[in-house]
Amino acid sequence: MDHADGLLDHPYDVYRRLRDTAPVHRISGPDGAPAWLVTRYDDVREALADPRLSLDKRHATAGTHKGFALPPALDANLLNMDPPDHTRIRRLVGHAFTPRRVQQLREPIRRTADQLLDALGPHGTADLVASYAAPLPITVICDLLGIPEEHRMDFRVWTDCLVAPDPARPEAGKGAVVAMLGFFTQLLADKRKAPADDLLSALIAVRDEGDRLGEDELMSLAFLILFAGYENTVQLIGNSVLALLRHPDQLAALRKDPAQLTGAVEEFARYEGPALLAIRRFPVEDVTIAGVTVPAGETVWVSLSAANRDPARFTDPDRLDLTRDASGHLALGHGIHYCVGAPLARAETEIALAALLERFPELALAEADPQWRPSLRARGLLTLPVRYTR
Repeated sequence: MDHADGLLDHPYDVYRRLRDTAPVHRISGPDGAPAWLVTRYDDVREALADPRLSLDKRHATAGTHKGFALPPALDANLLNMDPPDHTRIRRLVGHAFTPRRVQQLREPIRRTADQLLDALGPHGTADLVASYAAPLPITVICDLLGIPEEHRMDFRVWTDCLVAPDPARPEAGKGAVVAMLGFFTQLLADKRKAPADDLLSALIAVRDEGDRLGEDELMSLAFLILFAGYENTVQLIGNSVLALLRHPDQLAALRKDPAQLTGAVEEFARYEGPALLAIRRFPVEDVTIAGVTVPAGETVWVSLSAANRDPARFTDPDRLDLTRDASGHLALGHGIHYCVGAPLARAETEIALAALLERFPELALAEADPQWRPSLRARGLLTLPVRYTR
């Protein structure tokens, strides 16, 4: 991949080079499929809102896109749709993540956070991904959807298989998809027979001017809410804690003034967001980006994390600064595909950090260099070993 080599292991170094030398660059992904990588803030922001860049895989040139294949019952989701279908489905689900609804969830989120921290005990060592950053969002999203507690560990295993597949076990991802499809089929059937006060029951019943979700749309939406609602948040929480522990001056300032936390979450998202790349796009016609013409049907990746470290938009962007005005960051997208669950992800991260810092006045890394997940899209930790004392 010439001067894009190292993208998986040292993404910010690669992005820095590409922004300076080739802001729209032809690369090969880990599977060998070619793609165009966009790295400058202005170009990324414009591309995210450009209707000529389609999320619908039917616009991909035959044989050029080798993305993970989902069955139709899981594939009819917002990450594969353009208007008008995208507009219709987003409207139907939008009520679930309103600021008012998220505000109602803050107390149960804090209760779950406290329970997880209680389980750690007053002092010791722990992997904060396994013991805190992962179980908190999976509990929240499963409670929201109405998924029984006994199945929540299954979902963690399944999503891990999809986000960071093990090359030695190529069958694991397909097995995870089959398992999720079977589970959701049964769960939705159960909800139809016995509706409850949860999001899945509401989605089954939702109507808007006579419109409703089709069967594949309903199942795909349930899959996306679970997958994205868990995956983005576990990474944002873990990445934020690591950033704080690597910047003791910022940690001390936040402890001194916890009121900074709401704004700090925006800086954490900018500095070390949960995704390196947005979902792939396919031009419906030849498109010129930063002077480079990308032919119709070829794959385009826009790098959220490269844009968020662009010095043309953020001063001294490789520095964590919790007093920075990080508004305008692209960590959760932009335009009509802006993350529908962003208010919930922000609330969970803010509450998780507040509870952690209140509970443990002494918190430090137990390993200098925690291991990142081997994923080109997701930016998250495999583990986060820490030492803590109340």
